[in-house]
Amino acid sequence: MDRGEVIYRTLGLTKSYGEGATAVHALRGVDLSVHKGELLVLLGPSGSGKSTLLNILGGLDTASSGQAWFGDLELTALDADGLTEYRRASVGFVFQFYNLIASLTARENVQLITDIAEDPMLPEEALALVGLGDRLDHFPAQLSGGEQQRVAIARAIAKRPAVLLCDEPTGALDSATGARVLSALDTINREVGTTVFIITHNAVIADMADEVIRFADGAIASHSRNPVRRSPAELSW
Repeated sequence: MDRGEVIYRTLGLTKSYGEGATAVHALRGVDLSVHKGELLVLLGPSGSGKSTLLNILGGLDTASSGQAWFGDLELTALDADGLTEYRRASVGFVFQFYNLIASLTARENVQLITDIAEDPMLPEEALALVGLGDRLDHFPAQLSGGEQQRVAIARAIAKRPAVLLCDEPTGALDSATGARVLSALDTINREVGTTVFIITHNAVIADMADEVIRFADGAIASHSRNPVRRSPAELSW
């Protein structure tokens, strides 16, 4: 089966913090190809390199050596201004904590992005995609944790990014609430075509992915493909 074009490629990617005997090697020569429009789950213990890789792919951090490309754009050759422009145009971020502005409604939190994006969705459209079309004018304090996380996802995808990078998006949620958040990510991947990365410690979530990448000690320990993606509604933990 033709899996389409490669959206990310890395070659010998490394990241180290510090020098000499006390240096921490967060990435140790990562080679990876990611195809456009797929949903990937990255598994591994804390400190295994998952978040470091995502931060480099997202333009939040730089590599110590090796190369990384987004399509034909070599990320590892960009300066700070180039990385800023890349993040603004192409990447959405979702983290474990929602970082919503308490004094703004759900609609207004999303509008923070749509007001500065080049070709954004309407805030109402983005919130409807994550199942919050009836909560537009609620403030964060009036929303559950899962609803707040879905507002954060709507905010991230409202600028129509090519890629959505999610670091432990269900880490603070119970199973049922987490499944609703994962369903929102699944919908964005399937209906919008956004390439989605999900970092998690939860191996059950791997069943909803196209690709599963397991990290250990700063390197890819295994890389597998699911023959069938399970619906997030079928997952429990």
